Amino acid sequence: MAARAGVSAATVSRILSGTYPNAPATRGKVMRAVRELDYVANAHARGLAGARPRSVAIVVNSVTSPHYAHVAQGVQEEAARAGRLCVVGTTGGDPERELDMIHLMREEGVEAVILVGNVIADAAYRERMAGYARALAVAGSQLVLCGRPPMGPEVPAVVVEYDNTAGARAVTGHLLSAGHRRILFLGRRPGYTTPESRVAGYRAALDAHRVPHDPGLEVGGTMERHEGCRMMRERLDAGPRDFTAVFAANDQIAAGARAALRAEGLRIPEDVSMVGFDDLPPAADIDLTTVHVPHKELGHTAVRLALENETPGTARHAVLGTHIIVRDSVRPLPGEPPEAVRPPPRAG
Repeated sequence: MAARAGVSAATVSRILSGTYPNAPATRGKVMRAVRELDYVANAHARGLAGARPRSVAIVVNSVTSPHYAHVAQGVQEEAARAGRLCVVGTTGGDPERELDMIHLMREEGVEAVILVGNVIADAAYRERMAGYARALAVAGSQLVLCGRPPMGPEVPAVVVEYDNTAGARAVTGHLLSAGHRRILFLGRRPGYTTPESRVAGYRAALDAHRVPHDPGLEVGGTMERHEGCRMMRERLDAGPRDFTAVFAANDQIAAGARAALRAEGLRIPEDVSMVGFDDLPPAADIDLTTVHVPHKELGHTAVRLALENETPGTARHAVLGTHIIVRDSVRPLPGEPPEAVRPPPRAG
């Protein structure tokens, strides 16, 4: 490029790094040579020269899930505001692939590695996360657990989560206030942090309203739409309907359960009331009362805390709030005041 532009190699280097004094003619010749030669910087060469890439990485199970996609969008937006590039990796839920991604990002010298998603928080997981955090800290990087439980002050990781249990308790209380006492919970999954915290909120609301807890009303399944359909269909096939309302552990489950109910000629909310969790597609499309999770803000906060941390590798913890979005999927049972679940008036 120096030969093509008729300048020294040092001048080309300074112009590309942004440290060359204001000399439009010289800069123009160099940038023309860049275009003609289709030059791109070699990140590994820059690394050998001591330049640190200004980037953050987000590692998710999948990019097709609305939950992960919205968190990743928040990470991307905040990274762009901070002048960083965003690298995205997927694991498919495979711990070995997660480990490989951590090693790769450490080699690339990213400033933060943000791990997102529901996990089994057992002893093996905690040991693995502690190892990740310490290895990244030694490399001058930062582990961020986003939507995952904290590991304790001895593990040098930033934690950004939202209050699953409070959201689940509030939306269950919404159903209870409408007179529902037989509330079917779809999506119980022992050992997994997200569904476990949501079922804990469901049980806490029952206890607060002095409604006996019936384990038979908790149905096991994963968080996909087809699982919601399966769980509801099997429940309906098992015998007479023994519930008046459904709490789906996420909106995807709610959509699948709704399809199974409609196939049996049951209407929402006339025959069965329903609530979900996440406030992601398809919640608004099916007029579902649900719990809003600040997905993008999770991503924003994860990047902000990681970059603001003056001592990479130290622990910081933030918990974001959730709130109910009231739509038209809950009907008060006879004798209950309809204003208890009536949606707020529309603006205008």
